[in-house]
Amino acid sequence: MTIRRFCSLMGCAGLLAVTVACTTPAPDTRDADVKAVRDKEAAWSKDAASRDVDKFVSYYAADASLLMPNMPAVSGRDAIRTALKPVLDDPNFSLTFQPTTVEASKGGDFVYAQGTYAQTFSDPKNPKKTISDKGKYLDLWRKQGDGGWRVVVDMLNSDLPLTPAPAKGKAASKARTKGKATRRKTG
Repeated sequence: MTIRRFCSLMGCAGLLAVTVACTTPAPDTRDADVKAVRDKEAAWSKDAASRDVDKFVSYYAADASLLMPNMPAVSGRDAIRTALKPVLDDPNFSLTFQPTTVEASKGGDFVYAQGTYAQTFSDPKNPKKTISDKGKYLDLWRKQGDGGWRVVVDMLNSDLPLTPAPAKGKAASKARTKGKATRRKTG
């Protein structure tokens, strides 16, 4: 082996050793991330009691999406604020929620929280009455540039059965006519 080849081989081995020594795996922050998001969820649920729309919406990222039943997706913090303002302005509104499962990505940039909620709000048909709902939700939290956590997707789904919509149009008219004809025959 020539001196030049030996020096090249030793130089490469030295560079490899330095590269390996300087490459350390990123620390596993999953437990801390889960705790941070659990704490955020608890604070958010507590803040819901204030019915302050700005405080409630502050947990969403600027590009967040809100996926609620029976309505199109709402995208962006400002649109979410607009959609939730009438809900939070309702004097009968109350909301509690708590995560049952919280898991963090190994990369440390996402955490999801799955849990249950209970809410009460005014009946749109009779504001003197209230409607109670319970269900489950899924929140996707993303770590922000400042190290804090914000929700990027918030989805909820009721456990209560759907109430059938009243019949409309020709089918309802036929049903009413058929019912009247039947009553006449038997009455």
